[in-house]
Order: sequence, then C-alpha cells, then structure tokens
Amino acid sequence: MGMALKIRIILLERDMTLKELAKRIGTSSTNLSNKLTRDNFSEKELHEIADALNCDYEGIFTFRDTGEQR
Repeated sequence: MGMALKIRIILLERDMTLKELAKRIGTSSTNLSNKLTRDNFSEKELHEIADALNCDYEGIFTFRDTGEQR
C-alpha cells in the first residue's frame, strides 16, 4: 500500500478534508492533491502530514537477517 493511499484512509478516519490537511501543513490543496496522485513525498513532508493528522510517522529500515532497525 502506497503512502498516498494510507494518507487518504487516515483522512477518512479523521473526518478531515484534503483542503483542511493542506491548510494545516501550509500548502495548497492543488499541490497536495498532485503529490497524492504521484505518491511522491519527502520524509519531512510525511512528518508534517503525520503531525497534522495527529499521528506518528516512523520511517525505518529493518535488517532482514537480524531484525535490527535503523
């Protein structure tokens, strides 16, 4: 599941519009809509979106052989 789909699902769960999320993160709804269409977000943007959605975002790498996370 891509990040864009996850964000859209959380928007529904939070009963929040795309326009409201865009306002909270300081961008236009058009720009946010384009990013969702392309599913193209920077790590910084994902943290900002998570904060606006009252969520935590944790981008991590997990070693497959040891389970160690970075």
